[in-house]
Amino acid sequence: MSHPQAVEDWLALSLLPGLGCTLISRLVGWFGSPAAVLNNPSDLQSRPGIGPQLAKMLGDRHQVAAARQRARDELSRLDRLNITLLTPDCSAFPAVLRDIPDCPVLLYCRGSLAWLDQPAVAVIGSRAATDYGRRVATRLAADLAACGVTIVSGAAYGIDAAAHRGALTGGGGTIAVLGCGIDVIYPRTHAELLEGIAAQGLVLSEYPLGTPPEAFRFPARNRIISGLAQAVVVVEATEKSGSLITSRLALDQGREVFAVPGRVDSPKSAGAHRLIQQGAHLVANAADVLEALSWGGKNAGAASPVCPPPMLTELEHRLLMVMEVYPLDIDALARASGLAGSELQALLLTLELKGLIRQVPGQQYERVRND
Repeated sequence: MSHPQAVEDWLALSLLPGLGCTLISRLVGWFGSPAAVLNNPSDLQSRPGIGPQLAKMLGDRHQVAAARQRARDELSRLDRLNITLLTPDCSAFPAVLRDIPDCPVLLYCRGSLAWLDQPAVAVIGSRAATDYGRRVATRLAADLAACGVTIVSGAAYGIDAAAHRGALTGGGGTIAVLGCGIDVIYPRTHAELLEGIAAQGLVLSEYPLGTPPEAFRFPARNRIISGLAQAVVVVEATEKSGSLITSRLALDQGREVFAVPGRVDSPKSAGAHRLIQQGAHLVANAADVLEALSWGGKNAGAASPVCPPPMLTELEHRLLMVMEVYPLDIDALARASGLAGSELQALLLTLELKGLIRQVPGQQYERVRND
């Protein structure tokens, strides 16, 4: 496949050492195109922030030629892997990213680019998520996806993975923004998830093929996660969570920030609670997000689908009413309901089969629906 010369120019410029997104954008802004920069304009050293070393590198014909050859080799590999490379002057490059600080100059994409044109919400949170956090993220993403909202996240463990899976099960699209090369599977256990996202959504990265998942890349990619979305929802975050960095980036980019409340004594929700104290929207369900963004419209009803509750006997209803979304053990349930141990076990099994409660480790039970 032949690529526009401009794509090769952008890629070659990015492959030169010491040039980040901000400097590349500044250079292209000054001289009009990446080709003009590569052609070593005569007044380069007169520009602010351009030192003699950088000017010398851009004037080194051998180094520029080597970068161009690497770019051509990379483009050939992308063709073989069926990966699309977007640059800021491509029509498919997301307009919402062009105006953010440190706009990426390359987007490696695997999947359908159509998801970049849809309304999007980022759902992010702790890697070491609780069962509660994963359930909330999954349900929230599924309901938003069912309303035509694309779910953006970072494909990490915990909340990210739950959000992607929720979007896929909700029948919608999801975008995974990676902190490594798009051909690198990280975490390794997410190989199947990433394949599912590529098939039903979009996987993207700003990094060249083969780039390893080094720690500093993940905070950098967060600006893309928030930049692609009209709002960011934080589900579980400690007070030092990277999700709070993303929420600050979202505010800087003019995006709305939402947070899901959790247990007041849970460190996993301390960061989300802090965001709410600072003015973030409290969100309990997809309808809260749609309403705040004025996205209600004809699909609003899909955000909180109401299913008829299963028929319950008097004893089943009695037991269900004393159960909470946080786990309780058998003794606590017996005290709260006044039911004997033998009948309690049978009722718990029945409610579990009806999908109203679930058993968690330690022979504890929790309510999973609020019908």
